[in-house]
Amino acid sequence: MFISNAYAQTTGAADASLMGNLTTFVPLILMFVVMYFLMIRPQQKRAKEQKAMMDALARGDEVVTAGGILGKVSKVTDIYVTVEVSTGTEIVVQKSAITTLLPKGTLKGL
Repeated sequence: MFISNAYAQTTGAADASLMGNLTTFVPLILMFVVMYFLMIRPQQKRAKEQKAMMDALARGDEVVTAGGILGKVSKVTDIYVTVEVSTGTEIVVQKSAITTLLPKGTLKGL
């Protein structure tokens, strides 16, 4: 008398619960896709461009370092770059410290 009857579920209810579970994950999947195209992909593209620029460094290129120092490349090795900041004054920086490659002729005083 106090125990209620237990009824088996029909197959239609199982399909509905599966669809309900799938729709709860759709916003999460959409958020990941948007995050990929707005954050991850542009960052990977920028890193690829930076690596190509570092590989293409050559003697005579005019560069800007991460510290804001402007100079002309006088020597390039695998890890380090020697930058001439004024006539007779050279500094050695890591390749990864070079942030921008300037157009030729930007630095007239060197």
